[in-house]
Order: sequence, then C-alpha cells, then structure tokens
Amino acid sequence: MSYTTYLFDFDYTLADSSQGIVICFKNVLKRHGYTDITDEAIKRTIGKTLEESFSILTGITDGVQLTSLRKEYTKESDQFMNRNTYLFEDTLPTLRKLKEQGAYLGIISTKYRYRILDFLKSHLPEGYFDIIVGGEDVSHPKPDPEGVLLAIKQLNVRPEDTMYIGDSTVDAETAAAAGISFTGVTSGATLADELKQHPHINILSRLYELVDK
Repeated sequence: MSYTTYLFDFDYTLADSSQGIVICFKNVLKRHGYTDITDEAIKRTIGKTLEESFSILTGITDGVQLTSLRKEYTKESDQFMNRNTYLFEDTLPTLRKLKEQGAYLGIISTKYRYRILDFLKSHLPEGYFDIIVGGEDVSHPKPDPEGVLLAIKQLNVRPEDTMYIGDSTVDAETAAAAGISFTGVTSGATLADELKQHPHINILSRLYELVDK
C-alpha cells in the first residue's frame, strides 16, 4: 500500500537525542539526590512525557513535584539538549526520497516544537516538513492521538493514506488510537519483539528501509 503522508516521531526515530536527554535528566536527578539511576533506565523512558519519565525514575507521584522537575529539566535542555543531538545517518536520505515522491512529511513529538525547529535549522534544508506538532501544541500527549489527528486535519489528508513511524510502543499505541498505519524502527531502546506486539505494517532496523525498494 502506498501512502501520501508520513508522520514521524522525533527522538530516537529521526535523531539520536539520547546523550542530551541523559545529561539533562541526570543533572536534575542528582540535584535531588537520585544518584543511582542508570543511563539505560533514562533511555527507556524516551517518548513519554517528562512528568511520566520522572515518576517512573523516582517513584514520585505528586503532580506539583513532577511539574517542578519538568521545569528544571526544561532549563537544562535549553543549555544541553540540541548540542548533544544528532540526526541519524539515514534520516536525510529517507526524507529526501519521500519528498521526491511528493509525500507530505510531519513530526509528532512530545518534545517541544520550538526546540525541534531550532535543531532542524542547523541540520536540514528549510521546508522539509509540512507540519510539526510538539508537546506545547496539544492538551493530551501521546499515546493520545490528538497530535496525529491535528496533523491529518491541517494537512487535509485521509487517515488511511497516513503512516506514523516511531521507535517506541507509545508510538505504536498512538498510531492505533488515531486509526492509521504504524511502522516501527529499532533505532531506540525498544526491541523489535516489543514493537511487534502492536499493530504494524513493518518493523525496520534502519529508517532508510522505509523507501529502499
């Protein structure tokens, strides 16, 4: 089946931001006495909201505390995130080929849109993406389908012509909730067997397999 629209997760799908994420989390966690949390544990939370991630890592459930931790993380991100984030080698060739085919391209992420845009300015030619929906653009984060449905509406495309590509089970759940196709990519911390437990068109080991035909 061919698609007119490809919507991507950002972290661990288009770019490896794990180094920046780990630095920011560890700076905040150490400040509050959490010194034994591993890099791998932090990476396993990528794709969730910051509040969810901090709750998983610390056991904190109080909303006020979690909001405070999120605000501290955001300040750390302003300093450390984008300079420790890198496009995957396959990203630009994949996007270029999709653009040549006339496809709409979008990003749906829990990461703030302004931070994604700031990163893309330095790493991709202007205008590659037709829409970017970040964490500040929705009331309900993934796996709620709000962001995906917003993109579909604004692009004026059909759900059946749209594919969502992501690296996590949260991304798979988001696509299912939106009623669109999902392709998983194992460039993140989620194993292929975990992704296969959700409805999917394909599970890729590298992003370029999406267009390598």
